[in-house]
Amino acid sequence: MPEIERTDEEWRELLGAERFQVLRRAGTERPWSGELLDSHGDGTFTCAACGAELFDSATKFESGSGWPSFYEPKVAEAVELVEDRALGMTRTEVRCRRCGSHLGHVFRDGPQPTGMRYCMNSLALEMVPAEAQRT
Repeated sequence: MPEIERTDEEWRELLGAERFQVLRRAGTERPWSGELLDSHGDGTFTCAACGAELFDSATKFESGSGWPSFYEPKVAEAVELVEDRALGMTRTEVRCRRCGSHLGHVFRDGPQPTGMRYCMNSLALEMVPAEAQRT
């Protein structure tokens, strides 16, 4: 059960229409459209809904998929993996454990050391630069 619970109305007001669709309705942004796709600075990627720390920039890689990709979460317990049988296929959905928001999907075609590709929606994340974390 998520630590943070809100009504749909509260989430919609907090997130805005686009982010609400992705984070709370498991939507997907168009490939190559997300502003974090080309983010290459040092820092931490957090959940856009609740601020939980999810991915470190050191684990981000260019997957060629059109979405920001990471080979592992910053802390494994920060994400929840859920079987997704939507769209006539079986995939593994990635959710923020703290608030239950949809982040993207994970696939077993990533680079070493994990072989995993956490394919995330830019709209589901915020990038907090390393220098902002030190202040």
